Amino acid sequence: MRGKLALKALCGYAAGLVLVGALIFLPAGTLSFPRGWLFLCVLFLPMLVMGLVMLVKAPDLLKRRLENKEKEQTQKTVVALSGLMFLAGFVLCGLDFRFGWTQLPLWVTHLAAIAFLFGYGMYAKVLRENSYLSRTVKVEAEQTVIDTGLYGIIRHPMYTATVLMFVMIPLILGSLAALPVFLVYPVIIVLRIRNEEQVLKAELRGYAEYCTRVKYRLLPHIW
Repeated sequence: MRGKLALKALCGYAAGLVLVGALIFLPAGTLSFPRGWLFLCVLFLPMLVMGLVMLVKAPDLLKRRLENKEKEQTQKTVVALSGLMFLAGFVLCGLDFRFGWTQLPLWVTHLAAIAFLFGYGMYAKVLRENSYLSRTVKVEAEQTVIDTGLYGIIRHPMYTATVLMFVMIPLILGSLAALPVFLVYPVIIVLRIRNEEQVLKAELRGYAEYCTRVKYRLLPHIW
């Protein structure tokens, strides 16, 4: 059981690494793209550590995180839009480096990398707080509402973490030109949250009452 899970996770990890690397370095036309290597490090090294920790301490959570087949049509649309955004964004970052359109100073890259890792830390905390966290929108029979920790402040802290991380991607890669593409992500997440909350209110006992106590979805005092 755990061996099959580890193999599935490893295959997904390797495929993601190769795909993202190709989307960055092929348009750049070279492997001599230091910011590209920095991004791969800040994205995939923490991912490897988190995956190993989940495999040892929370294999059920890792299994949930590897699920990627959405049932809701709205969520399928969200996944497709996200995929197109990442495809266009990574390619544009590589082309920007290749042709030198809007290269940002290194200090912006370094600050963005720190912010990205902060978002990763927040993401890891959310995984510790919510063992039902799946990549797909669904409610399990034994699932309960989590209303402590970050979930006592905002209803979707995982999405807050990913918004911070993904908006930092073009800045880590030094491309101002690609920033508008990645700024589409918060809009996509708003669409996902609206549909997800409809499902949770209908299927997860106590979620509607939780929404009356924790009013903000992504950012305290904003939305």
